[in-house]
Order: sequence, then C-alpha cells, then structure tokens
Amino acid sequence: MELVATENQTMIAQMVRDFGAAHIKPRMMEWDESQEFPIDVFKQLGDLGLMGVLVPQEYGGSGFGYVEYVTAISELAKIDGSIGLSMAAHNSLCTGHILQFGSEEQKRKWLPKLASAEWIGAWGLTEPNTGSDAGNMRTVAVEDGDYYVLNGAKNFITHGKSSNIAVVIARTGEVGDSHGMTAFVIEKPTEGFTHGRKEDKLGMRASETTELIFTDCRVPKENILGEVGDGFIQSMKVLDGGRISIAALSLGIAQGAFEAATQYSKERHQFNQPISNFQGIAFKLADMATEIEAAALLTYRAADMKDRGLNVTQESAMAKLYASEVCVRAANEGVQIFGGYGYTKDYPAEKYYRDSKLCTIGEGTSEIQKLVIARTLLK
Repeated sequence: MELVATENQTMIAQMVRDFGAAHIKPRMMEWDESQEFPIDVFKQLGDLGLMGVLVPQEYGGSGFGYVEYVTAISELAKIDGSIGLSMAAHNSLCTGHILQFGSEEQKRKWLPKLASAEWIGAWGLTEPNTGSDAGNMRTVAVEDGDYYVLNGAKNFITHGKSSNIAVVIARTGEVGDSHGMTAFVIEKPTEGFTHGRKEDKLGMRASETTELIFTDCRVPKENILGEVGDGFIQSMKVLDGGRISIAALSLGIAQGAFEAATQYSKERHQFNQPISNFQGIAFKLADMATEIEAAALLTYRAADMKDRGLNVTQESAMAKLYASEVCVRAANEGVQIFGGYGYTKDYPAEKYYRDSKLCTIGEGTSEIQKLVIARTLLK
C-alpha cells in the first residue's frame, strides 16, 4: 500500500479545499440552521467530477478509485460533514449500486446523469421497524405482468425528497429470506412514489433525510438490478464500499475538529501563555492526532484493498468502526479544548460535535460493525 499521497490525491484535496472555501464555508452555518439541502452546491461538485468519482469515464464519471474517493470525502467533511455525507451517499449507494450490479444498458441510461449531478440519487434499504434487521423488511413488491407493484415505506433516506432517482430494496419472497429481496431503480416522477416527512436532526442538518413512501407504485421489470431475489445480497456488497465512505467521512470530521482545536489552543491565552503549553491540553491533542492517524491507515488500507478487487467486508467494517468512534472522541475533546466557546455557534467545535455522532450510527451501528468483524474472524 502506498502511504504517500499520489498526484491525483493531492490535486483532488486542493480542489476540494479551494471549492469549500469559496462555496461551502460562507453559507454552511446558514444551511445548518435552516436544514437546507443546497442542491446547487452538488451540481457544482458534479461539474468538478466529484459526484461520479468511481464511475468510469465511459459513463461520464471521473474514473478514479477508492483511494481518491476517500481523499475527496475526507476533505469535504473537514469543511462540512453534511456536504461530505451527501456526496458519499450519492456516490457509494445509489450510483455505486447501479455501477456494481446494473446491466450495460442500465449503466448507460442512468450513470451519466448521476455522475454529472444532473440527477441526485437516493438509496432505500432501512425501514421504520427494520434498521439493522433489514432481512425483515415490510416493503413488498408483487409481480404484475411486466411490472412489480411496490407498497411500503423506507426511512432515514438521504435525499429522499430532492432525489431524481432511487435504488430501492423490496421484498419479493418470504420474510427473513436473504434471497427474497430485489433491487429496483425508480425514477421520479412515478405514480405512487413520494416522500414523507423530513427528519429534524441533531447534526448533518444540511444533508436531507426523509421517508420514502410507496403506494401501488408500478415499476417496470426492466428497472430490476441483477436478478430477482438478489437485492439483499447486493446491498451487503454495496455496504462494504459504503462503510469505507463513512470511515472517510469520520476521518474528515475528526481532522477538522483536531485542526480547529489545535489552532485555538495556540491562540487562546491563560495565565500569560497559550493553553497549548499546558500538558492537560497538549496530551489531548497528542491522543487525537495518534488516533486520527490510526483511523486514516485503516481507512486507506480498506480503500486500497477495494481498488485491488479484494474482499473488504472485514476491513471496511474495522475502518468504519474505529474511524467513527475516533471521530466522536476527537469532536468531544475539541469542544473541551475550546471550553465555553466550544459550546457556542461562534466557533466550529460544536458543529463537529453534533455532526460526529451520526458516523457511529449510519450504514450500520458500531455494534453491527463488531458483529460483522466477529463473523469474519470466526468463519
């Protein structure tokens, strides 16, 4: 594994920093307060090639690998976790599912629009009563001639309202059967397909999260990804890559919190000296830096293995587990270093703190990651 940043990584990192300074930082707290999903920003990210990082150039994408992808997400998340999260969900879930399991015709139909951000993508697996227990989903798809008719609901769906297209997993067999679910691509507008309420969230507030609702929604069979019954198995493979995304997101938020705290510790004076001179603060920074470096190594190792076509179920779960927990610890310590100012919106520490917690929950909780790791170890 190459531990030195490549030319592509360096270029992407600088491009994201420049873009973020000009187009994200000036308005990110406004978006956070209003919970506005800034679609125009994602259209601009599409122009930069960041909404189709992993999509081959023949389908309109950038044609990069996971190492470059991790760099892009982490640099975005250092600025604003909400933007990093939405960019990651669009790339790895909706777009990634079509890229990995779509037919050639399906790829040519949908990937160019997704890679350019002409269309924003959503991905529906989670349901109100089946979070980690996805095998017991209640959204059903019943065959009817050349169509399947979907009824049910999904929740906690990123871009559920603003998306133009969604990959949705619905049950086509018996409850609990891992081969009884199928992946459907549904474009908007489709009769019987709408969004429900928008979640009022603690953090990641500029990344839209809503329900998806299906009422006698007719989806043509040509919109099935892969074979009938393969949806759950496909989803688990998609989540292997998605966990690398969340590890990268966690890494970026942790780095942002650390850099803000380090800078503040040098500027804030108490007892006639910067607080960074005090061992109580310096040791916090040392712990943060060490854990972030370890999280980065796990994350880039998983990305490198993914690029080489290796199985990354264990490695992506390890990266996601560790990086997300480090993210929360770093954000917590960041607030502590800022002291009272860390509890106000005048400084960035409180936003990193609010945004960080989702990383231990989304795309599989920390407990589920441990379960995945244990199962691979004990095979």
